[in-house]
Amino acid sequence: MSGTDGQNVPTVALRGKGTEVPIPQLGFGVWQVPDDEVGPAITTALQTGYRHIDTARIYGNEAGTGAALADSDLSADEVFLTTKVWNDDQGYDATLRAFDASEKRLGRPVDLYLVHWPAPKQDTFVDTFRALMQLRDDGRIRAAGVCNFEIEHLQRVHDELGEFPAINQIELHPYLQQAQLRDFHARHGIVTEAWSPLASGGDVLTDEMIGRIAGRHGRTPAQVILRWHLQLGNVVIPKSVTPSRIAENFDIFGFELSAEDLTAIAGLDRGLRTGPDPREFG
Repeated sequence: MSGTDGQNVPTVALRGKGTEVPIPQLGFGVWQVPDDEVGPAITTALQTGYRHIDTARIYGNEAGTGAALADSDLSADEVFLTTKVWNDDQGYDATLRAFDASEKRLGRPVDLYLVHWPAPKQDTFVDTFRALMQLRDDGRIRAAGVCNFEIEHLQRVHDELGEFPAINQIELHPYLQQAQLRDFHARHGIVTEAWSPLASGGDVLTDEMIGRIAGRHGRTPAQVILRWHLQLGNVVIPKSVTPSRIAENFDIFGFELSAEDLTAIAGLDRGLRTGPDPREFG
């Protein structure tokens, strides 16, 4: 199910407590943006039209994110906000305390709370997600999800808690397409969200095939890749602090990739990670 938010950005539906929660398909990520620099970037993003901000405790910029949102003329209902629990706060009680601290730093309600990594060696991700379910059922968040979970992690959450997370935010770009995991998501009602959607600005942006597709559409390689994410149905959160790039990344609604374009991009998958392996990290 999909819709459109007030800025004509498509939305997809997350499972909430007995209802569907619309999340804007295009969001703005603030990874690696220092707390004292995140405000101008978010202000630019909001002025550009973004209505979905993605932060995390480990980014160290929740306070700056909250201040920037408070300084805008947009209400909490108008901007979808995500944050995440870090590995050293995993476990049921610790996660509840971590959420209290994040909410205090942000100074406004959180729409989506995510388990940042499964950290399987700790073996606490199930209890951590149980805490997120409690926060959702208590009305403190609207939806509960995860990041970087592999199929075995998602299945264990379901087997032990009786439900799948609403969303899984994973590394995903043309060189790491995660088709098997995305298929599992689709079969179980889990929304796919892409971090590092441009492969951290690596070789994918200079890929000859991407360049040819961009040339045909009169667009940049980044715009082609972000448009590819949208047409796959992914939620996507590009990150930049450069105003021109923030605007460029948002300007992806005036064209559509052809079936031929999508097939060509599908052929670029290399299984190439730019980030950690979720089975080992944490």
